[in-house]
Amino acid sequence: MRKFLFLAIVFFVFINCKQPQTTTYYLIRHAEKDRTNSTNQDPNLNEDGLKRAEKWATYFKDISLDAVYSTNYKRTQQTAKPTANTKKVEILSYNPRELYAADFKKESFGKSVLIVGHSNTTPAFVNAILGEKKYEDMNDDDNATLFIVTIKGKNKSCKVLKVGL
Repeated sequence: MRKFLFLAIVFFVFINCKQPQTTTYYLIRHAEKDRTNSTNQDPNLNEDGLKRAEKWATYFKDISLDAVYSTNYKRTQQTAKPTANTKKVEILSYNPRELYAADFKKESFGKSVLIVGHSNTTPAFVNAILGEKKYEDMNDDDNATLFIVTIKGKNKSCKVLKVGL
């Protein structure tokens, strides 16, 4: 009987010793925007940008995503839309002035999430997740950088890729 009890306790402890959950963030800058009117603060994507947005959806086709986040600007929404449509999720908004806020952190815990931002907010968001100032603002013509931030337990890592779409 003692052996059975001991095995039952060991089994119970083994079952309840969960591995830390993994949270993965994919962060990109919006695709190419229409620059014909320099005074327009909220331009649409240009033709190349619309093509790039579709290519991002193709890139993420075989990557599991639980959510897609974007700022409330036309260019970020339009970049996120093809991927969100492919994944059958709605585009959730985030405030670029409150990066990695407590509610966002809680909502995205243990999930795989795409975040579409801007040349200044994308690296700033990565820095906020990592808890260190590691990345500078992106060049204004950089629409191909993908940051992949992975959190498992207390371990955080970031991989940066140039995705030629």
